[in-house]
Amino acid sequence: MAVWDLSVMVEELGPEAPALKVSVTSDLHVGGVILKIVQKTDIKKDWSDHALWWEQKQQWLLKPAWTLDKCGVHADARLCFTPQHKPLRLGLPNGATVSLRACFSSPVFRSIMGICRLLSEWEGLPCLSSPIRQRLGLGAVVTLSDGMPAHFAESPEAEAVYKMLSVSQPAPAPETINKLYRPTSVVEKAQVNSRWLDSSRSLLQQGVQENSKLLLRFKYFSFYDLVPKVDVVRLTQLYEQARWAVLLEEIECTEEEMMLFAALQYHIGKVSLTEALVTPSPAMDDLDFALQCLEILCVVFFFKKKKITAMIIIAISFASTSHFSYRPKRLTLKGYKQFWFTFKDMSISYFKSKEESFREPIQQMNLKGCEVTPDVSVANQKFCIKLLIPEPDGMNEVCLRCENEQQYSNWMAACRLASKGKTLADSSYPSEVQSIRSFLAMQRSVPGSNDAQTDESINTHSLVSPRYQKKYKAKQLTPRILESYQNVAQLSLTDAVQRFLQIWQALPDFGVSYFVVRFKGCRKDEVLGIANNRLIRIDLGVGDVVKTWRYNTMKQWNVNWDIRQVAIEFNGNVNIAFSCLTADCKIVHEYIGGYIFMSTRGKEPGETLNEELFHKLTGGHEAL
Repeated sequence: MAVWDLSVMVEELGPEAPALKVSVTSDLHVGGVILKIVQKTDIKKDWSDHALWWEQKQQWLLKPAWTLDKCGVHADARLCFTPQHKPLRLGLPNGATVSLRACFSSPVFRSIMGICRLLSEWEGLPCLSSPIRQRLGLGAVVTLSDGMPAHFAESPEAEAVYKMLSVSQPAPAPETINKLYRPTSVVEKAQVNSRWLDSSRSLLQQGVQENSKLLLRFKYFSFYDLVPKVDVVRLTQLYEQARWAVLLEEIECTEEEMMLFAALQYHIGKVSLTEALVTPSPAMDDLDFALQCLEILCVVFFFKKKKITAMIIIAISFASTSHFSYRPKRLTLKGYKQFWFTFKDMSISYFKSKEESFREPIQQMNLKGCEVTPDVSVANQKFCIKLLIPEPDGMNEVCLRCENEQQYSNWMAACRLASKGKTLADSSYPSEVQSIRSFLAMQRSVPGSNDAQTDESINTHSLVSPRYQKKYKAKQLTPRILESYQNVAQLSLTDAVQRFLQIWQALPDFGVSYFVVRFKGCRKDEVLGIANNRLIRIDLGVGDVVKTWRYNTMKQWNVNWDIRQVAIEFNGNVNIAFSCLTADCKIVHEYIGGYIFMSTRGKEPGETLNEELFHKLTGGHEAL
């Protein structure tokens, strides 16, 4: 067989050194090529981390038993003999930047798992983004030493790094908040999601060079195994990501919710100076409350209903501003009618009166797959539930007004479970009700001490988003924040952080990632929202939800890689297809597949991630 020269750049020889000429044959395996390179450099060192990188093909040659012919390497190939692990700078959710060595040859999924084991074992799915604000999650089982992962207890320097990762950062200056990028529209939110790295390909394949800065974020909003005793870093970073999402208005919240977020930030900042995250004491279960999940809810509601069809939504999108009267108006008592409601299984039925509830209902509505949105103001005693119920011709909007907190908590919990296909008998119903009650309790005004109400040391503009910085002066915000603070002042650091995350997860837009798409057969751009359990079709012009599809009704999905189009089939012979306009379709494909992968996971602590299944669900033919 003919002998020919192979050109190989060796990183250790310096950037100005000429390429080595190695005499090879086509049947020489990759391991043999590496041996020839090492012998020719005559440098005594450990070469075990080095591998061959094929510049023209943008791929690694990582199988030492494969021959050059099998790899497709010929005389015109330019190879580089370089370390697989290279220095990388990571921007964490709390704003800190850490420098470490990361694997540039493995798929990003596997590389981030290695990084997260070093950064105290985050749990979830590994994801990286280019330098623009993003999200993510990761993990494994942690060995503790002196209350921290063992490798952080080896030296004072390592312990200092652990404290930097596990302690909440001080409130940022208002000027810092105002200088950072804030998406002002759903289109800008969609553009942010174009920067995620492909989990199936290596860092070097995606153009990431050594010493580059990437952002590490929670991307998939399904959180497992959150145990404060061993997940201190993960819990802290998750809180920091949630806090910045609120401060930068990446997620919408009401004014009352913003004041509560500000109060929790203020409290967490205070107790972080003296207290560490610890495992909270488990609450005792209330047997009587748990038994209530078996009951059928029967209650009187103030009820308002509005039908939104596809035709009206389209008409609105092309109408002038003065024609927006079709959209839901602000909820008031006026316009509501009183009916007798019953909730059974996953459906609500309503009647003219309690006496007629034994007859046929005026209407029965199945809530499976619906959108449930709270519309609550404790101060104004307003407890409303908005339901968007999918129908063949569009979305049916139903607004329920409850009489009090207890009624609202029971019905809101029932509606949330029904939207996920669960009944009142589900074991999570009591905890869902309790969670809603706790949230409402924190919004109630609690008379505080005069000192607390006049505390001028609080930097209020560092605790709220720019919208409220402009709307109120600091002296106006201080009493409102401190009033909310009285409701959380007794919480431990761990409880306060978990409560912040709980309220964040209860926001209507929590966990929704947006993409501008063009549906097959349509002439206008629309928005696709991807959440942990559903896909949401949104009218770009008006912002209304047009349709919702649950993952549990999905039969199959695939990507036509030639035309970059995603196609999905649902139960009932429902088929949709769309092209992505603000991101590569691979990112959307990975989002959908990643959430389905998360739904297959068990709840056991420390469960090993099935990397093969993840790539099968998210990678497509490109991963193969």
